[in-house]
Amino acid sequence: MSSPSTGLEIRLASRPKGWPTEDNFEFAEVPVPEPAQGQVLVRNLYMSVDPAMRGRMNDVKSYVLPFQLGHALEGGAVGEVVKSTVDWLRPGDTVLHSLGWREYAVVDGRHAAKVDGQAAPLSTYLGVLGMPGLTAYAGLIEVAEFKEGDAVFVSGAAGAVGSMVGQIAKLRGASLVVGSAGSAEKVRYVTEELGFDAAFNYKDGPVYEQLKKLTPNGIDVYFDNVGGEHLEAAISRLNLHGRITVCGMISQYNEAEPPPGPRNLANFIKNRLTMRGMLVLDHAHLKDQFFQEVGGWIREGKLKYHETVVEGLRNAPDAFLGMLRGENIGKMLVKL
Repeated sequence: MSSPSTGLEIRLASRPKGWPTEDNFEFAEVPVPEPAQGQVLVRNLYMSVDPAMRGRMNDVKSYVLPFQLGHALEGGAVGEVVKSTVDWLRPGDTVLHSLGWREYAVVDGRHAAKVDGQAAPLSTYLGVLGMPGLTAYAGLIEVAEFKEGDAVFVSGAAGAVGSMVGQIAKLRGASLVVGSAGSAEKVRYVTEELGFDAAFNYKDGPVYEQLKKLTPNGIDVYFDNVGGEHLEAAISRLNLHGRITVCGMISQYNEAEPPPGPRNLANFIKNRLTMRGMLVLDHAHLKDQFFQEVGGWIREGKLKYHETVVEGLRNAPDAFLGMLRGENIGKMLVKL
């Protein structure tokens, strides 16, 4: 396959203060470069938008470098190899890499993972079989040290990670799985389609009161995707030796000023609680186990997933902003 001389990319135009807007992005038509030795030229087919991208828009020190002003954004993508100088990759192969937000990407061979579109839809390697799926699996099983019989609460339960956490907990023998979501439609989705035992719309009233009603015997594990009021409520419902996995705090990402912390941290002493943050980068050793177990559940129809797909690279900023507003069910993707 030949490539055109130019391709579209989306750059960070300015750093947001509070909620990002479309003005923080800019479009640029750039020359399509030739791959150097050890590289491949990839035509992107799908790209991911993820909450963690919001943090990289700020110029602060973190576990990954911030996006640079005037340069293309980055993120997970699946694409087709157009040209290759890598022995084990040929034109027509499909690969997973981290240079999304552009039509064409030159990727070092060591940073491209070959994926099989015949074994699973290409989009799933960015969602249920990709980073969000492994995050859910590792965060529940390894970080939260989930045990059969645990009662589990998941915030952001209709999202890419939360929707998997609840299902994995059920399949692994949880005594109770409760989720929170931001609409009646999402509550129905996680209970009627995904099999959560119960769920509530956090916009309907105080999170603590709704969670208390659905967890009369407390909870043993809280998987946190939201932070804020959800975290404080979960701390008050955790049983003795309860565990918290902190995966994300999307309720705080766009705050101009730091919000107050939970007011009930003394519960950590009384109930000997444990709270651990997680990055999926630390759990690559679970990949094979994850693919085997989760892949098997998907093939058997025991684990379900949903994708919200936005068409067209020029609509990627809208998809990203929509994801931050909670407009997606399951994984939010952009199809180029």
